[in-house]
Amino acid sequence: MSQVKNYIYIVLMLFSLSVSSQKTIDEDPEIQQNNINYRIEQAQVELEKYNYYDAQKHLDEALKLAEKSDNKRSIGIIYAIKGKLQLIIEEEDNAIKSLNKAIEMQRIINDNKNLGKSYKIFGDVYLTKKDYYQALDSYKAAKSKFQEEGLNEDLAEVLLCEGRTYMSLKNYGKARDIIEQALAQARKGDYKKTQSDALINHGTIYNKLGDFEKALTFANEGLEIAKENNFKNILSKGFLVVSNIYKAIEDFRLSREYLFKHLKLSDSIRTLTRVNSSKDQETQYLLNEANEKNIEIVEKLEKAEDDKNLGTLISILSVALITILSLLTLSLYKNNNIRLKTNNMLHKKNGELIIAKEKAELASKTKANFLSTVTHELRTPLYAVTGLSNMLLDENPRPEQIQHLKSLKFSGDYLLTFINDILQINKIEANKVDIEPESFNLKKKINNIVLALNNSAQDNNIKIHFEYDSDLPENFIADQLKISQILINLIGNSIKFTKDGDIWIRVYKIEEKSNVYTLRFEVEDNGIGISQEKQDNMFESFSQGSIQINRKYGGTGLGLSIVKGLIDILKGKIYVKSELEKGTTFYFEIPLEYTSVEEAKENKLAYFDGDVSELDLTNVKILVVEDNKINQMITKKILTKMSLKCDIVDNGEEAVEMIKANKYDIILMDIHMPGISGMEATKKVRAFDKELTIFALTAVTIEDKMHEFDEAGFTDIIPKPFKQEEFEKKLYNALAANNDRSATA
Repeated sequence: MSQVKNYIYIVLMLFSLSVSSQKTIDEDPEIQQNNINYRIEQAQVELEKYNYYDAQKHLDEALKLAEKSDNKRSIGIIYAIKGKLQLIIEEEDNAIKSLNKAIEMQRIINDNKNLGKSYKIFGDVYLTKKDYYQALDSYKAAKSKFQEEGLNEDLAEVLLCEGRTYMSLKNYGKARDIIEQALAQARKGDYKKTQSDALINHGTIYNKLGDFEKALTFANEGLEIAKENNFKNILSKGFLVVSNIYKAIEDFRLSREYLFKHLKLSDSIRTLTRVNSSKDQETQYLLNEANEKNIEIVEKLEKAEDDKNLGTLISILSVALITILSLLTLSLYKNNNIRLKTNNMLHKKNGELIIAKEKAELASKTKANFLSTVTHELRTPLYAVTGLSNMLLDENPRPEQIQHLKSLKFSGDYLLTFINDILQINKIEANKVDIEPESFNLKKKINNIVLALNNSAQDNNIKIHFEYDSDLPENFIADQLKISQILINLIGNSIKFTKDGDIWIRVYKIEEKSNVYTLRFEVEDNGIGISQEKQDNMFESFSQGSIQINRKYGGTGLGLSIVKGLIDILKGKIYVKSELEKGTTFYFEIPLEYTSVEEAKENKLAYFDGDVSELDLTNVKILVVEDNKINQMITKKILTKMSLKCDIVDNGEEAVEMIKANKYDIILMDIHMPGISGMEATKKVRAFDKELTIFALTAVTIEDKMHEFDEAGFTDIIPKPFKQEEFEKKLYNALAANNDRSATA
């Protein structure tokens, strides 16, 4: 007896090990992914063969495996293919539901490649439903993703779909242009199917436009490719298109001939589709399954015939169980139908909202690029305004002209400040502001800001008080330029709205974790205050207290919006409390990392502070690379006034050749020029001259990144429009450095 127990124990152990081993193999991520991929591939194969129900089965199996392993990427792909299948079998509402699930999953994991494909299928669904403008939105969203990911074949296909949509809208001119792009892309990548389809669609378009010769040429070329590659659907459509063209030119014999070919091929495709239709196969499959279960039950009952009581009991239980399961199935079926109907509208709306969000994001990006272009284009003529006003003031104007010129200079400077503010808020909104942490002395930095703003404060009879927590260290690692800008904006704001009063600046610690201090900065004044109504939206762009305040105190309303954006970038928060006629307190909290390293000393001189007469300017030669004729003239006059000679060229290619042929001390290089840009020209120069001083003379835009100027090899940047005295000092500084190098050598 004990021996039997041992055998049983061994068998159980072996069974347990087998199950454990099987479970380990099944849970291997690579094997799971292979199983999912295999079923997805099989589904695609069955889809091509018109075996829709078999395709559906493979997708359902793949979905179970993907959901079990929480494989979000595969889940998104499976739902997208389901949507495509449901579109083919004319279940558009179910297709929308599946595609919404696919898009939701793909957006979570940023699967842009497959997200574009889902948008494309969404467009196909809306095109089938004759919702043409929704279809166009979906195709444009897909096109954007394919361009980002460099998916040229998918891009060609979605361009073709976009063109077909314009054909449905009878906008044949637009359709021709779009399909021409699709055809060019397909020919470039040798994508035969898209190429064939595009050519046949071109045939339809030129037929509608009345150019029958081109229509036949394109359609016949498309037919040849379809025949060679056995593209049955495209071939069938091509026969119909050619038939319609011959009908239009009244060649009825050939029209009938191609129409007969179309009908014959179309009938064979339709028959094949009907034989393999999802509903018929599903019904047959369920009947077969039910028959197999019935046969099983009969066999079990026959085996239990020896024990009649047990057989009877099994029969009763089986019947009861089948009845209960049938009722449950019917109930679930009805509930599922109700749920599907009520959710269809929600899924459709969800899809529309996703498309709307994509459109909003595109609009925001377009706005950012537009503002960037506008600010750049404004800064270029401003260079002329500020440059000419400075030159005229230096040329002994008549006494009655001096005030006018000073007003012109003031207006130019004010406009430049406004443009700079727009550029900064644009960069913040476009997430193109980089954090540049460095060690610095916080207390010293704020003291310098207070000293810089003290003259403005004294003009309004204001006293500034600075309180720095005595227990707080002074050296931190952070982006000191952004902190300075925040404080300058807030203190400047308080100065502007306070007369005969006080401003208090306080800094103290509110939290400390390891080396990270969360500091609170307060800027309090006893000025005019802000109403509660205006406090609600004061951090929005172009928002001010009122029109009267705007007229009296000036400003653009961008300062506080910039402050809010910079504090968000520094992972902080800003608050305001204020009362009319009593004053305002702005306070913000940001994390700063403590460091024992003192502030780095700046070795490089920003401006020349020596005696210009000590510099030998006799043989100094400067090359100005600038395409704007007015800017050329102004820069040349400034250099002449500085006793410096210069050559002028208006493009990058000529600049490189001039530098190779001549010896220059300094190059003033514009960035945005026709032909090669200043960046590319500088890179070419650096290939043969590493030491030459090259200044980037540019109106910086949102697209410009400072590190790119360093990588290109520029010595420094002079933003346009510049202040003349700063420009002169930078040039003198560079010339002094060149002299030192020559002396050392």
